[in-house]
Amino acid sequence: MSTPDGIFISFEGGEGSGKSTQIRLLEQWFRHRGHDVIVTREPGGSPGAEEIRALLLTGDPGRWDAVTEALLMFASRRDHVERTIRPALARGQVVLCDRFADSSVAYQGYGHGLGADFIRQLWKLAIGDFKPDLTLMMDLPIETGLERAGARFANVSAAEDRFEKMALDFHRRLQQGFHEITVAEPQRCRVIDADGDVDTVTKRVATVVENFLKNRRAGQPA
Repeated sequence: MSTPDGIFISFEGGEGSGKSTQIRLLEQWFRHRGHDVIVTREPGGSPGAEEIRALLLTGDPGRWDAVTEALLMFASRRDHVERTIRPALARGQVVLCDRFADSSVAYQGYGHGLGADFIRQLWKLAIGDFKPDLTLMMDLPIETGLERAGARFANVSAAEDRFEKMALDFHRRLQQGFHEITVAEPQRCRVIDADGDVDTVTKRVATVVENFLKNRRAGQPA
């Protein structure tokens, strides 16, 4: 888990699930309550990691084989953790992250078939036992999410849409991966129904985060 000073919350989910929108709104929610907040993302979140992001998210779907892709993800992640996330937590900040290592379990482990155990070994080697305090799993029907993502990238040149262009079966395996992660770690992971208007989903997120903070103050599991 993170340090006891700061709070580390990650958002996970398939393509087009509304993570970026909800992170921005949760940032405002925390700031209105007097918290110092940083918003970051994966892959990326530090200068070196952002360079790797460009390699991972652009180009043809087959640009990298699965193992190379996983190694690049964790190289990016280690730099992100060491240069951005850990220092922010040590300062007592709230860190809101658009994806973290659960995405590697889902994308490379399930989506590309490397297996969850293989990815968790890389996780251990790269960043040890470091995990978010709370992970919000944005749950949305696959077709709806891909439609949203397609509209987002429709008029963008050099779009970061490499994963969106992968086959539907890949996205089905991805969804299964996120589901199994949630089942395996119910204390850390909370499912958010992302199939609704922005305000409705925002209220769902706020309810989960309020309960998390209440339990944290009481010294209870999330």
